Amino acid sequence: MASAPQAGATAPEAKSIGSDDYSLSRVPRDKRFGFWSMLLQWLAQSGSISQFTLGATIGVGMTFGDAFLAFTLGAVILEIVIFAIGLAGMREGLATPMLTRWTGFGRNGSALVSFVIAVSLVGWFGVQNTIFGNSVSALVGGPSWMWCVIAGVAITGLVIFGFKYMALFAKIVTPLFFGMVAWSIITTLNDHSISELISSPPPGEAIPLAVAATAIAGGYMTGAIVSPEMTRYNKKGSHVFVQSASSMILSEYIVGMVGVLLGHLVKSSDVSHIVLSTSGAFGVMVVLMSTAKINDWNLYGSSLGVVNFFQVVFRKRLHRGVVTVVLGIAGTLLSAVGIMTHFTEFLSLLGVMIPPIGGIIVAEYWVVKRMRKPLDDTRAAETLPSTSPTWVPMSLVIWVVAFCVGKFYDGGIPALNSLATAFLLYCALGLLGWVKPYGTSTLDDEDGSSSAPAAHATTAAGAA
Repeated sequence: MASAPQAGATAPEAKSIGSDDYSLSRVPRDKRFGFWSMLLQWLAQSGSISQFTLGATIGVGMTFGDAFLAFTLGAVILEIVIFAIGLAGMREGLATPMLTRWTGFGRNGSALVSFVIAVSLVGWFGVQNTIFGNSVSALVGGPSWMWCVIAGVAITGLVIFGFKYMALFAKIVTPLFFGMVAWSIITTLNDHSISELISSPPPGEAIPLAVAATAIAGGYMTGAIVSPEMTRYNKKGSHVFVQSASSMILSEYIVGMVGVLLGHLVKSSDVSHIVLSTSGAFGVMVVLMSTAKINDWNLYGSSLGVVNFFQVVFRKRLHRGVVTVVLGIAGTLLSAVGIMTHFTEFLSLLGVMIPPIGGIIVAEYWVVKRMRKPLDDTRAAETLPSTSPTWVPMSLVIWVVAFCVGKFYDGGIPALNSLATAFLLYCALGLLGWVKPYGTSTLDDEDGSSSAPAAHATTAAGAA
């Protein structure tokens, strides 16, 4: 078995396609990004026509006041989850798949988490790519498969080179998108009374508050659970809160509520044509770029999950850039032939499996604190703990129970039900001493190239 490399040594796999982006180590403090770069990354996640459509869909079935309450409920839920999990990711400099090794799941359990996250995210990458291709085909012509291939290749090329270039892309796209959207909305609403639209009754069938809040909070819950993929590049906890809250305000209160007004105006959820028709070819290009900017995170998160999964299960250290190429090609080809749309029900099922992961992470890291001590001991040195629990069987039981609650209980918000169930069960059983790890794994048990005694030994973010 290969021995662990010396501190400061570079693993053979580090010289490969694109950037490994600290996929199996902490992000060093000196490699993290400033407030404004990270803020634009967060705001880029709000820049989507689909959020306007969601707002319009809710507006068709709710008054403006009720829709405001629904968006408030959804935003508060998401912000609590994002901050609790994202702050842990920032403190430790670790993505969700690696973080779970010391926050309730153990080494082998983290492989299961990685598998679920990777399949879910690469699946949604393919689905979004299909929607992208169909939309462009309808707007400018040409076969949708061709646009799927073009979009998939472009996004894969971006994600290969990692967070640094994704952040640069966000700096370009985000201001363009919101500037263009603001122009389109102001132009559209200028000839109408805003007060009349606010006070007008919903033009369609009534939507219950719980259903609306489910659509708002549940639709982005998976993104909230994997927020450490982004927050590990933050420098301060206050930045995590301000940036994620700013994204929530922009996404829910501005984009979402404008969508509600547009829904009242056109009495339909089909409002994308308003933005596209008033902004011309340039607007179409910006909208497509903003869609790509959101979908790149699906591919990025999936690549991190696959890297951790292969290291644990096959003891093989894969380079994240190479994994991105494989996943990007697979997702692109499946979207081009139209297969991915048939898996949306399966992907929605995986979406119910992911929130309990967040509940367990938060419970262990912030409340129970039985397994996080190795993280505390190695945080200042920016190294990985030398050992981790091998299995935590009770966590898997809690995961299954929470999933069943989210899947089969009809009341409330399914994603929140499963997350809260996992959190409460883990807190109760953990504080009672019933959540116990079995076995201990060391970094030396794994492939030697995957052992990273020093975080600085890996390729810098964005470096080729």
